[in-house]
Amino acid sequence: IMTQSGAMEAQAAQVLDPLREDHHKVKQLFEDFEAATETEEKQRIVQDAIKALQQHCYVEEKVLYPAFLPALDEEQLMREALEEHHVVHLLIAELKKLKPDDDRYDAKFTVLAENVRHHIKEEEGEMFPQVEESDLNWASLADKASEAKRQFSAKGERADHSRGRTKKAKKSS
Repeated sequence: IMTQSGAMEAQAAQVLDPLREDHHKVKQLFEDFEAATETEEKQRIVQDAIKALQQHCYVEEKVLYPAFLPALDEEQLMREALEEHHVVHLLIAELKKLKPDDDRYDAKFTVLAENVRHHIKEEEGEMFPQVEESDLNWASLADKASEAKRQFSAKGERADHSRGRTKKAKKSS
């Protein structure tokens, strides 16, 4: 017999497991970066990490955090999480302006990694256990999160295509 809280945790897993998978993926990218020696390899890892972090932040900010807020014991936890996202967005914007051989590139990505690792620890250690216990409409939330992920990916594809065209156009002139 599954307890009521056990059933809620199983439903919550539909939403929280993909977030934990995202967390695992970026932590692996951070480790890959630390082990990398080639500039091109580091650049590819940074680009993958940026894409993953931006998509993850988008889903949390647009769909999940607003739904999680009423389930939290204190709003301060959410305020801090949003400020940590803000720092991620700032660091990403700065990283995108740097060339991989810039003196600050590795340091900036390392600071981003430290910030995100701290954020993950708080989310998984404090936020998730609190929301897991609440009776949110997990199935609906899982659908909305998947849809937001698709929307974000579609926006990225469109942006990549338009950037690709402008680059080609410039080369021919």
